[in-house]
Amino acid sequence: QVQLTESGGGLVQAGGSLRLSCAASGRTVNKYHIGWFRQAPGKEREFVAAINWNGGSTRYGDSVKGRFTISRGNAGNMVYLQMNSLEPEDTANYYCAAGPSDSIFSYWGQGTQVTVSS
Repeated sequence: QVQLTESGGGLVQAGGSLRLSCAASGRTVNKYHIGWFRQAPGKEREFVAAINWNGGSTRYGDSVKGRFTISRGNAGNMVYLQMNSLEPEDTANYYCAAGPSDSIFSYWGQGTQVTVSS
């Protein structure tokens, strides 16, 4: 079993930055891929970014490329999402997820709200 807890969300003005954190716990959690997703009201869940188990491989959704950076702590149980040049369209509830690959996610956190004002 893997438990995920997101933090770092909040209200920020357009053009600003936020860093989200995902704390993962559970046996062998450092062997899982971790992803970030977001969902805005009335919209489908959207892939944001993912990182493999050792931090050596990352991928991003098209809408955040060049603005967001995903990284992993040395112990493997903390994953961060640095979000720069935020836009109102980035407003959403952000979730982290863990799984055996960067496209299969079995465990989900409760989410943290990010609101970007114009």
